[in-house]
Amino acid sequence: MAQEDSNAAQEQQQQQPGFSIEKIYVKDASVEIPNAPQIFTERTQPQVGIELSNVAQQVEAGVFEVALKVTVTSKIGDKTVFLVEVTQAGIFQIHNIPEENLEMIVGITCPNILFPYAREAISDLTVRAGFQPVLLNPINFEALFAQQKQQQAQAGTH
Repeated sequence: MAQEDSNAAQEQQQQQPGFSIEKIYVKDASVEIPNAPQIFTERTQPQVGIELSNVAQQVEAGVFEVALKVTVTSKIGDKTVFLVEVTQAGIFQIHNIPEENLEMIVGITCPNILFPYAREAISDLTVRAGFQPVLLNPINFEALFAQQKQQQAQAGTH
């Protein structure tokens, strides 16, 4: 009887929703300073642009890789001061989550976990390149996710 209770408890535990971080890592990082060393003599304040993308893929059953790619481009006029690109990734175990919630977890929860690491990598790389650190403002991944869903819905109706 005790064996049956143990098996039933184990089975019930396997049916429980689960989320865990397996690994967080920098998948790719690059720094380009195409106009060095002359660009270091410029006194004009550069413009900084930030691009962000998020990609998720299933690695195996219940295991997902989510990669957050951040590109920071600094320019003075049409001259590039620097280009820093970081792809911060993580491997997450996600079990027994309804399909409609899974998309939200890999589109909102996982990027929220990865973003502070990407922010630190961007800041560190810009300083190592000889520039002031770029401090990324917090990002509302929930709003971005909702915006993407809306765009997908509109694209589907046209």
